[in-house]
Amino acid sequence: MRVFLALVIALLVSQSLSLADDRLEARLRPLIEAHKGEVAIALKHLKIGESFTHRADEPMPTASLIKLPVMVEVYQQAHDGKLKLTDPITLTQADKVPGSGILTAHFSEGATFPLVDAVRLMIVFSDNTATNLVIDKIGLPATAARMETLGFPNTKLHSKSFKRETSVFPERSVKFGLGSTTASEMVELLQQLYSEKLVSPEASRVMLEHLKKCDDDEKFPRFLPPGTVVAHKTGSVNEARTDAGIIFSPNGPIALCVLTAKNEDKSWVADNAGNRFCATVAREVFNHFNPAPTKAP
Repeated sequence: MRVFLALVIALLVSQSLSLADDRLEARLRPLIEAHKGEVAIALKHLKIGESFTHRADEPMPTASLIKLPVMVEVYQQAHDGKLKLTDPITLTQADKVPGSGILTAHFSEGATFPLVDAVRLMIVFSDNTATNLVIDKIGLPATAARMETLGFPNTKLHSKSFKRETSVFPERSVKFGLGSTTASEMVELLQQLYSEKLVSPEASRVMLEHLKKCDDDEKFPRFLPPGTVVAHKTGSVNEARTDAGIIFSPNGPIALCVLTAKNEDKSWVADNAGNRFCATVAREVFNHFNPAPTKAP
């Protein structure tokens, strides 16, 4: 009798998850079909396990999203004693590159700060100059090698930012730019981070706090309820917009990765179609797992 009841319960749970998956598919499929560009999505509710994928195992450009795996490698090397987060870094004029961040425009040559501050700048402001300083410290091939060890062979940092000539994966650089990944690998990486299995429990918690301070509010956070905590890293280049992170919703945390490429809209405005797509997917995912209460008649 107990075995029979267990089988019945398992069947009911399976049917319930199947229906939930269908409802999530109904929310997201129209958005995917309407977007003028390539799309990959993976998501997983980290408490109940409900998930959704679309082209989630196809390698896609990361843009600055690859800086999340770079951060993981920094904390792993610190854990292994290869470097210290307090190691000083000195900025030179030759280090300065264009694009996002504050070092190039606001810091003088000769400024010295600890490695951990460069990591914060890399994650919070997506600082390209800080990223290159971090890469110099850990070694360019190290991030891809670490991701391979963790079981993420498609997640690779190709070169330093705005320095394509440094590429250790020239063919992938041509195809994907700064870095590449798959939506499923990023969600699994986020799940390990949330479970405090990356590097160490303490390091996982610290990295999660860095991601919570990401200042890009044009993607996942944009259409979420005010005050919703999102630990994420984004990326933006002309033809691609990306975001991956954990949405801390009232009904539990959701790991979500949205990758877009070959977008028709290449504008650099907040209302860019790639930005809106990331934001709208996040809103629909949030609302699916956190439905508004039904009002009494």
